[in-house]
Order: sequence, then C-alpha cells, then structure tokens
Amino acid sequence: MSAQLLCRLRSEEHVRRLAGLLVVPLLLLSTAACGSDDKGSDSASMKNGLPAITAGAKFGEKPTLSKGVGDPPKELKVNVISEGDGPVTKKGDALQVNYLGQAWDSTTPFDNSFDRGQPFDLTLGAGGVIKGWDQGLEGQKVGSRIEIGIPPELGYGEAGSPPSIKPNATLVFVVDILKSVTIPKSATGTVVPQEDEKLPKVGTNTDGKAPTLTVPKVAAPTKLVSNYVLESKGEVVKETDTVVVNYVAALWKDGKVFDSTYTTGKPANFPLAQLTLEGLKKGLVGKKVGSRVLIVAPPSEAFGDQEKQGIPKNSTLVFAVDILTKM
Repeated sequence: MSAQLLCRLRSEEHVRRLAGLLVVPLLLLSTAACGSDDKGSDSASMKNGLPAITAGAKFGEKPTLSKGVGDPPKELKVNVISEGDGPVTKKGDALQVNYLGQAWDSTTPFDNSFDRGQPFDLTLGAGGVIKGWDQGLEGQKVGSRIEIGIPPELGYGEAGSPPSIKPNATLVFVVDILKSVTIPKSATGTVVPQEDEKLPKVGTNTDGKAPTLTVPKVAAPTKLVSNYVLESKGEVVKETDTVVVNYVAALWKDGKVFDSTYTTGKPANFPLAQLTLEGLKKGLVGKKVGSRVLIVAPPSEAFGDQEKQGIPKNSTLVFAVDILTKM
C-alpha cells in the first residue's frame, strides 16, 4: 500500500488498539486517496428513494451514482440491487466487500475500494465500522450488491469526517458482498509441549477467554520466535491473506499486557500485506488457521528504537495469537 491511506470507515476505538500500530492507519484520510473524477448524473431517476446507479450496475463493476434528489431519508435504507445465492450474513461474521461511497448531495465519490484493487475486511456487528454499515450489511446474502442510504446519526454525525465528509452528511454506499466467514470463538488443535524454560508460557484453554501469558525473568531472545501452542489442521497462512485474530500482547521487560482483543471482545482483522510490525507478520505466515501461536518479536522485528503509544523504544514484544480464520 502507498502513503495514500484507506478512507475512514473504521471507528476510532479500533485504531487505538494495537491494530492501529501494526497496520497503515485506516482512520486517516488523504484527499488524494479519496477523491475521484468519476461523476454520476444528477438527473437520473431515483431507485426506491435512493440515487440511481448510472453506470457499472453489475456486481463486481465499479459503479457511478447520481446525485440524491429532494430530502434524504431520515432512517437507514437498503436496496438490494442484485441478490446473491450465498449464505446470509450475521453478526460476528468476517466479511469481505468492495464498495463506493458518496454524499447524498454530491456527484463525486469520496472513497471506493474498486480503484485500489483491495477489498475491505470487517467483522460484522463489532463496531469497527460506522453503524449504518453494521446494520445495513446484516442479513444480506453473499454475492449480493446492495445500496445503503445512511443518515448522519448512523454515519459520522455532527462532526463529519473532514475534509471529505461534511458535518451531518447523509451517505450513500454501493456495496458488493464478496465473502462471509463464521469466526470461531477460539483456536483449537493439538497441544504442543512448551518445554523451553527461557520462553514465555501460554495457556491452552479453548473456551474463548484470554489465554494466560507468563514471561520468564530471563534475557529476551535476540531472534524471532514463532511456536505453536495449539496446532490445528487448517490451511497455511500466506502473506497475501487477511487473518482474523484474537491476541494478548505483552512487554518482555515486565510481562505487562499492553493490549488485548479479549478486553473489547472484538477480534481484529489484519491484512498481512499491510502489517508494519515485521515480527508479527513473519510469525503468522506459514502457520495454520485455527492454531494458537506464541510470537516473540525482538526490537529489530518490532518498533526498534521508536516509542509507540506508550510502548518503550527497543522493546521486545510477546504475543499469544489465535488465528481464528482467514479471508
């Protein structure tokens, strides 16, 4: 991914988590990334109260939208443009979608994933995207193209998302639902003995609760460690995959946990190609989906001599990661 950043669909809570440190920040907006010269006609007829798709109407095609006419809807509105024949989406599923977003009173999209060639991944109902997305995507079939009209209170509200989204903006999205995967509550598999006393010990519970993570009071390893704690029989993770994970992250120095998805109860979606923490990326690639992995990343494979949101410089980081599924 270039310095031009993905546009702001995710919530600030999501980016405050470790995911915001490891991945190109998804909340930050770049006008260059979000602008587009594609303009839909403002005279095309409306479709069931939402702007018409004026070109690229088929699933998989980049659409163009007309400008909204009259007063925008005051409540969430969803049009099924074409219905797929895949499973019905439900809360807690990991989704992969393509989308184009435009303000009601505009003919210029503020963002779309079609031009990037990179679908967008989310966990439905986890609060990682604006409420209109969580509500509008639930109960739809995979393979469907839908159009969603989102009032301000289910979008970015009074604040908007400057410079691309004005305060109190009603938003319109065309969304292609590419994939939906049920996320398991925990890693499973064969327990792998943890016999090296110089390495952290990770719990082997499979009840969906955070595993214990105990760091020994010895010198930290100087090379990357990536060991199975629970080894499943799932597919091997590739560098091009997006994985859905639960994790506990701690400092080697004092064993203090500085982040955990279990605290919020919301797994994280990591597009591995976008991970900037090399130790975590290398530690996950080649491991099997459904497994629990211990990863120890020395400073050279972590944040080096930079302090990051309270993580001291030259820190060795320890992760207990459940690779729940991949997209």
